[in-house]
Amino acid sequence: MLPREELLKGVENRETVAHAIDLAEQAIKTWEVVLTDFLSPPVLAEIQQQFTRLTEVQLLAWGGYPQAERQRIAIARSELPLDQSQVEIAAFDIAGNFLFDPASHRDFLGAILGTGVIREKVGDIIVLGERGAQAIVAPELVGFLEGSLNQVRSVPVQTRKIELSELKIREPKKKEMTTVEASMRLDAIASAGFGTSRSKMADFISSGDVRVNWKDISQASHIVKSGDLIALRGKGRLEVGEVAVTKKERYRVQLTRFM
Repeated sequence: MLPREELLKGVENRETVAHAIDLAEQAIKTWEVVLTDFLSPPVLAEIQQQFTRLTEVQLLAWGGYPQAERQRIAIARSELPLDQSQVEIAAFDIAGNFLFDPASHRDFLGAILGTGVIREKVGDIIVLGERGAQAIVAPELVGFLEGSLNQVRSVPVQTRKIELSELKIREPKKKEMTTVEASMRLDAIASAGFGTSRSKMADFISSGDVRVNWKDISQASHIVKSGDLIALRGKGRLEVGEVAVTKKERYRVQLTRFM
């Protein structure tokens, strides 16, 4: 048996982590690869962090493409081979003419959930502008959605299963920069990285639009460190790189912005 209470100590997403522990114990007992549903980035990170102390099992997360935010985790005994092909996911295309009635990520997700599908069975949705979107889901849902999803907003749509290789993924643009700040406060580092004023960044933080390592942070005074990932809703992500202290005791910080 795994040390359940130790693994659950202090976790934020207790129910989901507990379910992952159940799956891990099933994997140990049956010698089979078991899968979680699609997990959001903060839940994914918490499970991976808690499971690093275990030697009995291994985890592999995959969401269909390298930058996928929502991913499923395959869990297996440490002795077994494990690769991406064992993380069962599928993709389908949602085609329609959205030129005169543009649809957002929220619209496509709402239409999918409106068929009765639960959120945990849906991965990333890639919006393709006026021609529709592509969605990643649990494989068992593809046939159902092909017959049930026929409209998004006011636009009739046609759906069809596609291969993961057909996903139209835009590689994120990267911008390297260096900033010198008096402190490693979140509002200072994020405002420099995202090119906005510190007061505006503080507003973003207090409004719940900023995450650090996929956790919601509401305090502008939160201290960040090398290796942290800062996400600003709608503006991309910022990775904190090497940090050095100058002779004037300020912080020279290497930043990489992904847009």
